[in-house]
Amino acid sequence: MVQTNEDRPDGPRYAGEVSENILRTCHTSGLAATDLRAARALLDEAFDGDFSDQDWDHGLGGVHALVHDAAGALLAHGSVVQRRVLHNGRSLRVGYVEAVAVRPDRRRRGLGGLVMGALERVIDGAYELGALSASDEGAGLYLARGWREWQGEVGTLGPAGAVLMPEEDPPLLWGSVDPDPAHPFLIDWRDGDVF
Repeated sequence: MVQTNEDRPDGPRYAGEVSENILRTCHTSGLAATDLRAARALLDEAFDGDFSDQDWDHGLGGVHALVHDAAGALLAHGSVVQRRVLHNGRSLRVGYVEAVAVRPDRRRRGLGGLVMGALERVIDGAYELGALSASDEGAGLYLARGWREWQGEVGTLGPAGAVLMPEEDPPLLWGSVDPDPAHPFLIDWRDGDVF
């Protein structure tokens, strides 16, 4: 799928934006080893070496959105993976956004919005709710797109049962499901960062 500045539905035109980008969505199983190596290298560069093997693992097994320039260089990446959240007596199927990054020399040109637009369409089509954990630097992008901050308690349902995590930053949520902040948001446990 090729989108130019003129037909891009995911936000305003940005000064200096690359005039033509190639956006591709693909499940992890459909990505070549070279695609995965390029995405991992982009994440390592974008997070200045602070992107662990566990962080990488969290972004695999779902749908990836990749933006390349016309020459084939990877400019931006993100993925959405399935997770489960126990909330108010229900187990919600949640599309959890992971591994969102834009190459440092291409930031502030709408590429993050292009990636998020693709991932939001996946969430809208396949999940009851979207969630993500935002860095301070990235939160503005998500909030401007309509993501909202969870206002209740958070925790995890892990090997020791339900554990509240009062020190954890609340996730950002997407979608028409409106969880009740009177009940905790308990996400499935995993190695590394739970959120």
